[in-house]
Amino acid sequence: MTHRTLLRAGHVLSMDPGIGDLPRGDVLIEDGRIAAVDREISADAEVLDMTGRIVIPGFVDTHRHTWEASIRNVAPDATLDDYFVDILDTFAPLYTPEDVYAANLAGALECLNAGITTLVDWSHINNTPEHPDAAIRALKETGIRAQYAYGSANTSLADYWFESKIAIPGDDVRRIRTEYFPADSDDGLLTLALATRGPGFCVNDVVTSEWALARELGIPLTVHVAMGRLAGRFGMVKQLHDLGLLGPDTTYIHCCYLSEEEWRLVADSGGTVSIAPQVETQMGHGWPPVMKAIEHGLRPSLSIDVVTTVPGDMFTQIRAAFGAERARVNAASWQADVPVPDTMLTARQMLEAATRNGAHVAGLEGRTGSLTPGKRADVVAIDATALNVAPVHDAAAAVALSADVSNVETVLVDGVVRKHDGRLTADVARARRLVEESRDRLLAAKEART
Repeated sequence: MTHRTLLRAGHVLSMDPGIGDLPRGDVLIEDGRIAAVDREISADAEVLDMTGRIVIPGFVDTHRHTWEASIRNVAPDATLDDYFVDILDTFAPLYTPEDVYAANLAGALECLNAGITTLVDWSHINNTPEHPDAAIRALKETGIRAQYAYGSANTSLADYWFESKIAIPGDDVRRIRTEYFPADSDDGLLTLALATRGPGFCVNDVVTSEWALARELGIPLTVHVAMGRLAGRFGMVKQLHDLGLLGPDTTYIHCCYLSEEEWRLVADSGGTVSIAPQVETQMGHGWPPVMKAIEHGLRPSLSIDVVTTVPGDMFTQIRAAFGAERARVNAASWQADVPVPDTMLTARQMLEAATRNGAHVAGLEGRTGSLTPGKRADVVAIDATALNVAPVHDAAAAVALSADVSNVETVLVDGVVRKHDGRLTADVARARRLVEESRDRLLAAKEART
């Protein structure tokens, strides 16, 4: 029997250029799929009243180390260099599969609570084969749409991050692919990617072997590049080009210090870009290059990166990127004594980066990212009657510049309600208990080691 849900009378921001915005519109969902978006729809369906709500596609976070939820805010003042030592060389080697499960469970629920319906889980915590199993199990239990990006172990910073000769274990990635992501299940909620360290962090033989592994399995790659002056000097994209490895299956994260040549190489190869604005401005990676990506014909997406140091919601990322880019342009214009250009970033472009562009970067634009008939029903309703949002003059600006997590009232993933009336439908108390127990375990282990 077909199950229908009708989201009625909301201010619909479809993020689909063919549909546009509907100041008063309906969204009909049938068996997890968006069936229709129109000003008024009559259907025999369960009705959710969206009066006074802004209805948008779910946010897409294209790069988060979800396993770090257990150690949230342990490094509030960290630079990127600090992070490598304080997190990757201190806490990561201590993680058990139980810690990964607890963090991924709490972290994915944190995403849903904040209106993030799709997550790229950049999981560089695979200290044993049981670690990826635990991470995937937690993602499945939450009901989030996720791309699980299998990464390296973190048992030694020196071994795994400085001209490393240790490759991601291909046999275990193949096992994970077979066990959890068979080829005929690629249309489900969970998909697989490879989270690789890339040139400058690995020797060339490791780089080429990891790219070959991903392409053997037909899965995308995701890699950090040009974060900070040092990584910029690595010329990582240029090195990948010289190795003959560039392609449309690769997402480049941060990109703050890409050369003009490298920007062209990314664009010409069909690569995609993930930008983590709050981390980049706060930890010293560089200016978030949202406008630079747009100028090169790319569609930049947004990501959270690490909750050890920054908040885990998309509203923060939208504002960090928007404010940083406009501040950069304003300062440069003032210094040069020239008018500010007319082509500044807009609030709507930032909302597009957090939705449609994110789905594009995650390889899921055919399923999510806009409220388009035929796509899966990943939908978020924002309470626009709240005092921090009302009165609404420009709905896109209201979401991008005024709303916060407290205004995320309703969340659906694949047509399933995951948050209703401002409350998650999951067992939040259990998730909090597990992640707090994980925190205590990790702190005790750290203390014992020192």
